[in-house]
Amino acid sequence: MSNHFNSIENAEALDELLARSHREPVVLFKHSAMCPISASAYQEMKKLDGEVSLVVVQRARPVSNEIESRTGVQHETPQAIILRNGQAVWSASHWRISSEAVEQALREHRR
Repeated sequence: MSNHFNSIENAEALDELLARSHREPVVLFKHSAMCPISASAYQEMKKLDGEVSLVVVQRARPVSNEIESRTGVQHETPQAIILRNGQAVWSASHWRISSEAVEQALREHRR
């Protein structure tokens, strides 16, 4: 995986990510290693400049469930979520995930 992906595999890492979202918007990407649509979305996420926090659902299903519980964003895979101030402020799933859409949402939430 590209070096700008940061693996989120436990609740402590999710806590740190949510805390960081109070300083800046953060990108969270839920990925399925078994899904061709997710593979396409992963390629889109690789195009982003900056860090992408990655949850591979086959390895971290409890974290994926915790994300849904804490943010209120219903689980889908693939799924891109932007967190700001501890909350989900934007999300997209499946074919709606593109590097351009994520970058636009990041620009809007950096203010």
